[in-house]
Amino acid sequence: MAAGVTAKRGLLSSKTSLYRALHRRISPGSVFIRRAAASATVDSQYNEKYCLELVRSRDYDGFVSSLLLPEEPRRSSLALRAFNVELAQVKDSVSQKTIGLMRMQFWKTAIEEIYRDEPPNQPVTAELWRAVRKYYLTKRWLLKIITEREKDLDDRAYRNLQELESYSENTQSSLLYLLLECLGLKNVHADHAASHIGKAQGIVTCLRATPYHSSRRKVYLPMDICMLHGASQEDFIRGSREQNVRDVVYDIASQAHVHLQHARSFSHNVPAAATPAFLQTVVLEDYLKRVRRADFDVFHPSLQNRNPLLPIQLYIRSWKKTY
Repeated sequence: MAAGVTAKRGLLSSKTSLYRALHRRISPGSVFIRRAAASATVDSQYNEKYCLELVRSRDYDGFVSSLLLPEEPRRSSLALRAFNVELAQVKDSVSQKTIGLMRMQFWKTAIEEIYRDEPPNQPVTAELWRAVRKYYLTKRWLLKIITEREKDLDDRAYRNLQELESYSENTQSSLLYLLLECLGLKNVHADHAASHIGKAQGIVTCLRATPYHSSRRKVYLPMDICMLHGASQEDFIRGSREQNVRDVVYDIASQAHVHLQHARSFSHNVPAAATPAFLQTVVLEDYLKRVRRADFDVFHPSLQNRNPLLPIQLYIRSWKKTY
């Protein structure tokens, strides 16, 4: 009898223990936490994919370059490039400057909120917040990019080459400084190289976009160089391939080449770990070579096609750890 009671008590005790264990595992609180965690993971994956697709569709060269970064810096790089794309497309997507200014204000406010750990519920800002938290990115570089893009809403040609270089420094070079921070690098030689690469990239971007802008009856090339060679805005709008137009392109492309050479002059002092941030030099060099082969005819059809060998060239340069 006693043995039977003991057995029953043991059975009851084990059932109670099992019930308590199950209760602990499926309590409403733990279910909510698991669901919240799963939801956060899904949101994070969506945000990451959103930035990746945005950069792939709007900044293919930057996208391919980012793929060669280590995994964690790669995600932050795509967030930064997506941020840059969002700002860059404001100018072409608004019909009135006032609307453009409102969008820029959104991004200024978003950066402030990101640094208060209160990012807006938007994919790019969420990914940017993640990058800021992980790498303690410098706030002023992000704000400088916005401020310079905001000035560019005036929709006028650059008065001179120095103005274009200043714009490039504040946008493209600032982006490179942030990429270096994602790689954990603080090196004065790397910063100097980044400054020149950013300027070269801004100049090349201006040249590459000339056929597109001209088709919309807009010209942004430095006015001082155009005046020097007697080339009017109308010459570019109608796609002129005359020698004076080619001379303008030659002068501007030459300045980009000079900055590229300056950047590479620091290569012996730049840490090898910085190379992934500077792979864009391969893209710049490729365009400058092709525009030279086209005799500086910026409207030549060959310049409108993407180089299919570019990803391979980027990989080789990445493997060699050179820029």
